[in-house]
Amino acid sequence: MSQLLPDELWNEIEQLFPVYQTSPEGGRPPVDSRRVLTAVLFVLKTGIGWKDLPTEAFAVSYKTCLRRLDEWTELGIWQAMHELFLAKLRGADLLDWSRVLVDCSLVKAPLGGENAGRIRRIGAARAVSTAC
Repeated sequence: MSQLLPDELWNEIEQLFPVYQTSPEGGRPPVDSRRVLTAVLFVLKTGIGWKDLPTEAFAVSYKTCLRRLDEWTELGIWQAMHELFLAKLRGADLLDWSRVLVDCSLVKAPLGGENAGRIRRIGAARAVSTAC
């Protein structure tokens, strides 16, 4: 499973993830973040359902993966990882800006834009279907 998360990549991003400590009250020790991330990458790469994650292959349950995924999202780890890789690419002069695309349909208009007004009904909606 090291193909999903090679050592070189993990060494770059390891510092972004929190260190989990065993609870002083006892219980099961926390699962290593690398193991959880590898399982998450497996689910994303294969497209299987979370409940179909082979627990024995990764030694982590899908519930742990989902819980950590939520926690890491809340901590901003994905954004930090994105910025880290962009900085590395920029530093190595490997960013290809010719492939950048801005989808203006996702850019919010300042102050909400103009009101488009009422949309007229289309005449075809009232016409009799000729397909049958």
